[in-house]
Amino acid sequence: MAKTVEDFNKKRLRSSNITVVISIALVLFLLGLMGLILINAQKYSDYIKEQLVVNAYFDENYDAKDSVKIAKLEAETFKKIQVLAPVKRATYISREMAAEEAKKSMGIESSALFDENIFPSSIEVALKPEFVDPAKIDEAIKEIKSTPGIIDVKNNSTLMVEVYNNLNNILKWILGFSVLFLILAIVLINNSIRLKIFSKRFIIKTMQLVGAKRRFILKPFIKEAIILGVIGALIGLAVLFGAWYYFITQIGTPFAQDNNQLIILVIGIFLLGVFITVFSTIFATWRFLRSNVDDLYYS
Repeated sequence: MAKTVEDFNKKRLRSSNITVVISIALVLFLLGLMGLILINAQKYSDYIKEQLVVNAYFDENYDAKDSVKIAKLEAETFKKIQVLAPVKRATYISREMAAEEAKKSMGIESSALFDENIFPSSIEVALKPEFVDPAKIDEAIKEIKSTPGIIDVKNNSTLMVEVYNNLNNILKWILGFSVLFLILAIVLINNSIRLKIFSKRFIIKTMQLVGAKRRFILKPFIKEAIILGVIGALIGLAVLFGAWYYFITQIGTPFAQDNNQLIILVIGIFLLGVFITVFSTIFATWRFLRSNVDDLYYS
């Protein structure tokens, strides 16, 4: 009979541990998924912002005999613009290149019908994502325009502001959902641990009544919590990146190529799973250590 009761208790304990591990893994998987979505949303938001370019134009009126001098001036100006703080990348567009682009856009194939000298040389400038901010874009354009050799800078500021605001709103919603998932992760893991500790409340109180110190009672529970947290986090991360790898192979598009962000996400999810598990264990155990014997029947 004793053996049967002991086997039953071991089976119940094993089942309880499996339930806790699955709960931790599932919650951390969902939280990690939101983290990957947030990383990629930020990445593609920056990518889209970098496609919003401004055009800096050189003077189109100059004497043909000064062409060498003008070419040298434009090359120097191009180098200066490349190193400006707001500039992500810059592309020099010669008069010939501008004419070819105009031909393509107008559908003109014959060079005889098109004068290549009617378009000025220019520099196409992609701003860094943070300088697409409506509060900073005017200063960025002013800095580019003040570069010697540039006579005019044109951009579609209305489109830039609209795109910037829309992307930021999307990121705010994703961040909001990520915070919500974090709260849900804490609550769900905490509830799983509380149910596990609740089943051992009489053992905890018995140990306390026979003279065991609180630190001594907490120690094995904390060790077990760390093990369960580590196992749950590893399973959750394994499933997360397995599912993510399958997803990107199916759509054929690379995501989250920033290894530093991925490492931070993995470490963050891992530590968060262990921390919540340990904290919930300490909190739940401490509650029964402070309670009276009679309260154990009504908790």
